[in-house]
Amino acid sequence: MRVFFYGLYMDESLLATKGIKPSEVNLGFVDGYGLRIGERATLVRRQDCRTYGAMMDIAPNEATELYAEDSVADYLPEPVTVELMDGTQVEATCYNLPSDKVAGANKDYANSLLDVASKLGFPDSYLDQIRQARM
Repeated sequence: MRVFFYGLYMDESLLATKGIKPSEVNLGFVDGYGLRIGERATLVRRQDCRTYGAMMDIAPNEATELYAEDSVADYLPEPVTVELMDGTQVEATCYNLPSDKVAGANKDYANSLLDVASKLGFPDSYLDQIRQARM
């Protein structure tokens, strides 16, 4: 199953602590979605936005178990088209919070996400969006 991760789960070492070892990992982005960092991160539909992340192949049961955890149990699967850095487009599943569940702010989460996104080499313009969420 191809899953597009845009939050802390795009860190393979974090997934490994949960027993998940993706068979394939590719960096890319989805257009038409903006990153919103509340208590956790989610994507919100915004025509003029682009969100970067990692597309990973994991077993369907791993995705089910991962999103059964209390902290992310409200996330729902949604199909997205991911453009990989080589220009290839692939279909994937992305887990997002319903709009009525998006609330609050989490400076620590934003800082951790900025670290991961920086290590993955995402563009400065995208890193700036994450920096704004820390304020």
